[in-house]
Amino acid sequence: MTIVKKVLQISPSIAAGNLMNLASEVAKLELSGADSIHFDVMDGHFVPLLTIGVPFLEQIRKITKMHLDVHIMVTNPDQVFEHYLDAGADTLTFHIETALHAHRICNRIKEKGKRAGIALNPATHWREIEFLIPSLDQITLMSVNPGFSRQAHIPMVQKKAFEIRQYCNNLGIDMDIQLDGGVNTDNIAAIAQAGANIVVAGGAVFNYDDFGAAVSALRKAALAQG
Repeated sequence: MTIVKKVLQISPSIAAGNLMNLASEVAKLELSGADSIHFDVMDGHFVPLLTIGVPFLEQIRKITKMHLDVHIMVTNPDQVFEHYLDAGADTLTFHIETALHAHRICNRIKEKGKRAGIALNPATHWREIEFLIPSLDQITLMSVNPGFSRQAHIPMVQKKAFEIRQYCNNLGIDMDIQLDGGVNTDNIAAIAQAGANIVVAGGAVFNYDDFGAAVSALRKAALAQG
């Protein structure tokens, strides 16, 4: 079974925005044409930085109906993942590198009517999740080593996206593949061609006053070599 190429989605990461003006940033994203809001959680252990968590997510859920794509970069996803579901996550992604019972977490996410995602660091081979793929809605491939913003994109990860897309297509699995890290107008076409259909954008959106123009520029660049 061949799956038709999926439409590219843009998911700006709110952690790159101005958190002192959270409501304003979210309102601008609602008008930008972005497909979802990406919400990064960092615990200061699995990754170096300590960032926004459950209270911020609860506040964002109160002010928007946009899809909230929550990515928890934590050492203990088995213990805390349900807090983020209860706080308003629509998609919840956790790391295979730290999960003790990944299949159990995915099942629980789906029982709560939410989308289950798994994240892989750049050095983690996608075959680590081969037997988990039927339980997933989304695979997030880190194209930087997580923990700091404004890192350079790691092109090697595009090969990982291509291999996963091929594997899923061969099995007739309609998987969302997301790339997260260093995405910009210079590399988004290659990323889309590799098989990713969701990209996380930080500075590529939030470095500009006009979020709508930034999102449009990314979409246009993605098609430039298509």
